[in-house]
Amino acid sequence: MRRRDLLKTGALLAGASSFIRPRLWADVPDHLWEGYPFGSPQISNRLNQGPFGIEQDQGWFTIFATQPSRDHIRNFGGGLVGYTWEENGPALGVQCGRDTLEQGVEKMAALPFVDVLYIRCDWRDVQSAPGKLNLSPIWDITFDAAKRHNLGVAFRIQLSSPNIQPQKLSLPDFLQDKVPIVNIGKISTEHRSNTDFREPRYDSPEFQKAFAELNDLLVAKFGDDPRLEYMDLMMYGFWGEGHTNDIPGPFPDYVTAEKTFLKMTQLQIDTWKKTPLAVNTEPDISHTGNREVQDLAVRSGCWLRSDSIIMDEPIQIEELAHRPPWLATVLEDGSNRHYVLPEFAAEEQACLSKLPASKLAFVGHDTEDTPTDDYPHQIGGRIDRPYRESAGFHALDIAASYFGLWTEADNVRRYYEKYPDSLRAMEQRLGYRVRPSLIWQRKRYGTMELIVGVVNDGVAGVPGVLGIYAESMDGRMKLGGNLDAGQPYAGQFRQASIILPKGMDGQQIKLRAELDVKGVKRPVRWACHNPTNPDGSLTIRLKKAGDTNWRKGV
Repeated sequence: MRRRDLLKTGALLAGASSFIRPRLWADVPDHLWEGYPFGSPQISNRLNQGPFGIEQDQGWFTIFATQPSRDHIRNFGGGLVGYTWEENGPALGVQCGRDTLEQGVEKMAALPFVDVLYIRCDWRDVQSAPGKLNLSPIWDITFDAAKRHNLGVAFRIQLSSPNIQPQKLSLPDFLQDKVPIVNIGKISTEHRSNTDFREPRYDSPEFQKAFAELNDLLVAKFGDDPRLEYMDLMMYGFWGEGHTNDIPGPFPDYVTAEKTFLKMTQLQIDTWKKTPLAVNTEPDISHTGNREVQDLAVRSGCWLRSDSIIMDEPIQIEELAHRPPWLATVLEDGSNRHYVLPEFAAEEQACLSKLPASKLAFVGHDTEDTPTDDYPHQIGGRIDRPYRESAGFHALDIAASYFGLWTEADNVRRYYEKYPDSLRAMEQRLGYRVRPSLIWQRKRYGTMELIVGVVNDGVAGVPGVLGIYAESMDGRMKLGGNLDAGQPYAGQFRQASIILPKGMDGQQIKLRAELDVKGVKRPVRWACHNPTNPDGSLTIRLKKAGDTNWRKGV
């Protein structure tokens, strides 16, 4: 039964009895994501992926085998994310005057385990007048640091944030006399504030017009930048996560809210043609159509995001852990985000004392001492290691592709010097880590065939389509094609065949991989212990056809 039918039925029932109230359902109810038919991408230039029966060959030999690497390997589609700006601003050291903004960003970019730099800011920080961007300095500083350190960049533009209210709204000033602003109240179990929160009427024509312009301006500036790794989908409410906690939203009814955010989601999908978008898995606590938005986004190839791990509801964990395997997921955990070790707690408090009380309400006070908690009355219960260690391991539990490190580079560095276990585990398992585990050469069709067995040592599937290519050392011969989307899945093995031209036997060739996401192809470095070339490819030598030890009839 569709929503409009339920609405009609509810109206009839309401007329018959004052005790029965109509219930509004999203068209997409809560459901298990494991095995759910979201559809799958169509693959062009698909490689033969088996099975490869013994009767097909005229002789075979295992010519190469690799072992997994334990090193930190940078590839598009996964990694550790260092924040240059979060919802409260830059690193605390910058806010209290210890560092300049440039120094704060450089400290984060220089950490050897960081893969992506991330900006989370308000709409007012990127646009102050219609028709043009007016970017905060953090943007140029971040992209410059990413270029120098060969890192990716990702960002979120917040359409609303409680952190700067009541002094300011995330909405740029030039829009506030054009877009209706609604007082949504202050009673919330999460935010016990004496301040009434305000939200714009997202469905107003002026908001929608400006929102479309914002996306066009951002795409014109960043849409073709090869360093842009992903963008968080701009969603409803606090921090753009899809909620205003348990405070009612600014919409007159559920249908208006759902329709508005489906339209805004589709606009972003249509506008950002090359950049992966990450949709938040926040449940629909504020009744704005999150399930519909998430379904549309996943079917359109968007990645997933969640802003907490240990504090997440069961429904979010189920969605993240059982997403379609060709989608990446971005994880962070907001607790103890400062990584404060006990010996640096006084230094941290001296910095925090310089910040206004309104900011401290959201920045919080945390330390990374081994907790002596009041089990079971603390989230996570009795954790016998620092909270950040637990958060890192739980990110691996639910197959994260990216893990957020937040803003405090000095603290992050000191923390992982003292507690390196989760960092080492994430460096070796986070996201996808593919390598040609076994390579067979077979005599077939009067020439040579390579069968490449690619294994994924990571916890996540390949976030897109992996291409496998064999090339001659002079670059004149290039053959290959694509695996099925997401293959090889986490911890699994996938075989593929490449038929070589005649006369290649005995020669050296390069075996390389590339990742296709939204039609943009990027090189992938093999995550193997064996030496690789500067471009991440692997050099192998083919067996000669005249050798006497080919295996057959074994």
